[in-house]
Amino acid sequence: MAANNRYDRSEWAGAFGDLGTLIPFVVGYISILGMDPLGILLGFGIFLIASGLYYKTPLPVQPMKAIGAAAMTQGTLIGSGAIWSAGLFSGLFWLILGLSGVLKFVSKIVSKPVIRGIVLGLGLSFILTGTRFMGEDLLIAILVLLVTLVLLRSKRIPVMFVLLIFGVILTLIRTPEVWQALSAIRPSVRVPRLSLNIPSGREWLSGIFVLAIPQIPLSLGNAIIATTAENNRLFPDRPVSERKLAVSQGIMNLIAPLFGGVPMCHGAGGMAAHVRFGARTGGSIVISGSVLLLLGLFFSDSVLLLFGMIPPAVLGVILSLTGLELVLSARDVGRTWQDLFVLFITAGFSLWNVGIGFLAGLLMQEVIKRWVAPAK
Repeated sequence: MAANNRYDRSEWAGAFGDLGTLIPFVVGYISILGMDPLGILLGFGIFLIASGLYYKTPLPVQPMKAIGAAAMTQGTLIGSGAIWSAGLFSGLFWLILGLSGVLKFVSKIVSKPVIRGIVLGLGLSFILTGTRFMGEDLLIAILVLLVTLVLLRSKRIPVMFVLLIFGVILTLIRTPEVWQALSAIRPSVRVPRLSLNIPSGREWLSGIFVLAIPQIPLSLGNAIIATTAENNRLFPDRPVSERKLAVSQGIMNLIAPLFGGVPMCHGAGGMAAHVRFGARTGGSIVISGSVLLLLGLFFSDSVLLLFGMIPPAVLGVILSLTGLELVLSARDVGRTWQDLFVLFITAGFSLWNVGIGFLAGLLMQEVIKRWVAPAK
């Protein structure tokens, strides 16, 4: 029987473990592309709550990273209509792929070294990104890291709360004018509206070919296959399948754009982040979703200010520890040279692009299987 969701302090601490990846993308969509915070936060809030209640594990809902990165780097060349079309195309694609049974075949041919290689590559990329954030304020980062390592095993003091409180206090000390901005914040109820932002022909093409299609191998490797493996490794009593994750990913991307949301997926990195800071049930995801939903409905005009109160150095520590969790989870791969070779090829390419890493690992796996004599 599946465990019930909990809402204790460990789940509350784990609820905020994925901030290191969520905040930069949300801020980018709002500040660079000029999207309405309400629609973005509403999408993440609703589907995080749904994920926590349905799966009952810390199975996250994250921004689709390739889509987000491409949209933000190309800015006005893309247009908000392209985000809309990318979301709808992604939703339809993953729903069809999940319901058709194709994923069952794909998951059977992917070996453990490829899956663990994706996880290892993700972990290393998180550590590199985290250290880059930490480098913006090295002394503070070192102090935060030391405090985190001391408190990490404490069952009485959730380390995530300490990190967030420290980050907010540091921001208030360094920039006293933030006090004035905070004191001016007032709840302002906003009602979500249907967003039928019908794209132009150019935006349809950009959304599908520039944003959505390059995301497919990344989502297949990380959001579907690696997340399924991580969930079932950590929570064997609450297993999921590639088909379920593809279908849920399809549903949320078909619905979110209609209310101004952005393309979303699951992710092994997000799961590791929630688990690293205390999450053990879907309660943590319900909590994080509820917080984002309330922020969207009552404080959407102040989101950039509130998110900006967490310094990059603190986000860097969170990302680095999440990356370490992923790296350590890749240690159960086989010890033959073939397994290690596939593992490191996959991880190496995944540092550049997880989708390319997934395809490179599959190719190397098949080359070794067909043309290289197996170890004796």
